[in-house]
Amino acid sequence: MSTEIIDILDKKFKDSISFSEDQKNLFINDPSKWDKISKFLYEHKNLKFDYLMCLSGYDLTDNKLGVAYNFYSTKLKHYLDVKIEFESEVEVHSVARLWRTADWHEREAYDLLGIKFIGHPDLKRILLPEDWEGHPLKKDYETPDFYNGMPVPKDKSYWE
Repeated sequence: MSTEIIDILDKKFKDSISFSEDQKNLFINDPSKWDKISKFLYEHKNLKFDYLMCLSGYDLTDNKLGVAYNFYSTKLKHYLDVKIEFESEVEVHSVARLWRTADWHEREAYDLLGIKFIGHPDLKRILLPEDWEGHPLKKDYETPDFYNGMPVPKDKSYWE
């Protein structure tokens, strides 16, 4: 990440963000500010992050979750990696209104990890049935023996 991007973000959101030691990642320290920060990343004339390349949810254990965003500016040709880490009860603002591709990715993070996104246009399961219990990518998830009377295979080595 360039020093210009760091300076712009630090000047505007100093108390709500931090940077990794190698300055390759932006950390959002206050998830409640993500709505304003994301809009700023999209709109600021020297940032213009118009392309959300990927959004990935992850489980940190100890009741903590995270979301990693990979942005690119097609106009200014620069990248930005953003991470938000939070207690599992915290809801994160959706960015689907800014980056339409987030719609699917946020639904996947909700479905598989239970991450809730405030303001998402259609936050429901996308890969699993609505009545599935739990979130399979959480580290403490235990695969059920049965789903609606059908056995759920636990040995998936034959799929690989």
